[in-house]
Amino acid sequence: MQETPGGEPRPERQHAAEALDRPLPERVRHKVVTLTSDALGALTVAELPAPLRQYARFTPARRARFGGNAMAAALETDTAFRQRIAARLRELDPELTEALRVGSPPAAADPVDVAALAYVTRPEGWVKLVAAAGEEAQRAQAEKAGEEATRELARLRAELAQAREAGRDGGERHRAELEAARREMDGLNRRLRSAQSDVKRGEAALRKLRAELEEVRAQAAAQKAASDSEARRLRARAAEAESALEAGRRAAREDRGVADMRVRLLLDTVLDAAQGLRRELALPPAAQHPADTVEAVEPGRMSPKDVARRALSEEDPALLDQLLALPQVHLLVDGYNVTKTGYPTMPLEKQRLRLLGGLAVLAAQSGAEVTCVFDGAELVSPVLLAPPRGVRVLFSKPGQTADELIRRLVRAEPAGRPVVVVSTDREVADGVAEAGARPVASALLLRRLART
Repeated sequence: MQETPGGEPRPERQHAAEALDRPLPERVRHKVVTLTSDALGALTVAELPAPLRQYARFTPARRARFGGNAMAAALETDTAFRQRIAARLRELDPELTEALRVGSPPAAADPVDVAALAYVTRPEGWVKLVAAAGEEAQRAQAEKAGEEATRELARLRAELAQAREAGRDGGERHRAELEAARREMDGLNRRLRSAQSDVKRGEAALRKLRAELEEVRAQAAAQKAASDSEARRLRARAAEAESALEAGRRAAREDRGVADMRVRLLLDTVLDAAQGLRRELALPPAAQHPADTVEAVEPGRMSPKDVARRALSEEDPALLDQLLALPQVHLLVDGYNVTKTGYPTMPLEKQRLRLLGGLAVLAAQSGAEVTCVFDGAELVSPVLLAPPRGVRVLFSKPGQTADELIRRLVRAEPAGRPVVVVSTDREVADGVAEAGARPVASALLLRRLART
């Protein structure tokens, strides 16, 4: 479509005589497809040729990529479609299209844009514009190719010069390396000849050693044969000696048996006579010994209180050793009181196992009776535990504390038996002291266990 002087669109005059005698240049064709793809979005689906309707919803770039051939064919064969596209281009670029209509395109305009717009709008002389644009594009492309070829030629010349320079440097370096390799080869050849001489000398020495080894083996074989013969002779003599010794032993046993029989008969006679005499006289067993007739002051029996009066510190582990040395001593241990004093950060199960392991060693060393008491008042179920050898393990009943169980154990002991109670609880210590037991601090037991 073209515009009338009043600005109204009028039908485009057909220039039937004007037609291209050659295909559009590639750049011009690409520009035509791009302009058509951009203008296609302003048309409705009904205004599009059937082959182009499938590309209506594409983006302009996708339309140009996938429908470029179809759009070029539609512009060439469908005049109405081309006129619609031309009208859209006049709206988008009115100045350039008007300049083309009057036949005076701007000198500064891109020839490709001028040719593409002229191909679509078809003003008078559009074929010349397209041809001129094509020639200009080809000339620009040729100039660009020439410039690129010139730059490439310069780059190749520079690379050739660098390669020649590198070749000269490399040749000199290779010659130097070759000379060094030759010198190294000469040295290697000298070392090889020296090594070959050493190998020959070594082979000669090896042959000599083999001959000596064979000689030594022959001598050793002869010595072994002589040794075996001597060993057989000695074994025969040893067998004869053993036979003679066994015969002598047998004769000695027979002689000793007769003598033993005579002595045993005499001893039985004396014993039977003595027993008969005791029964006849009705003699009672001797109740007194000669030493009992001598007047002297006898020592008193030692008790836990007597040990306490010795010159030992209450924190000295030797005090506990002396207490455990008393005859028939019973050691009572307040379990959790000791473990929470010595290792409170450990779980209760590991506290019990560690204490019981130390008490087992102490019981084995001292021979004392050891009882360890744990508080079981808060236990939901009995503790599964295999007591170590020599240690009695007790838990207090529900509603009863370990302190009460310890006091009951102390009261159950007969008067006069030494009982030692290990607890830091002052109430427990005072209570067992009144009952005759000897209280000991938990720290003292921990120091003693640390020595085991």
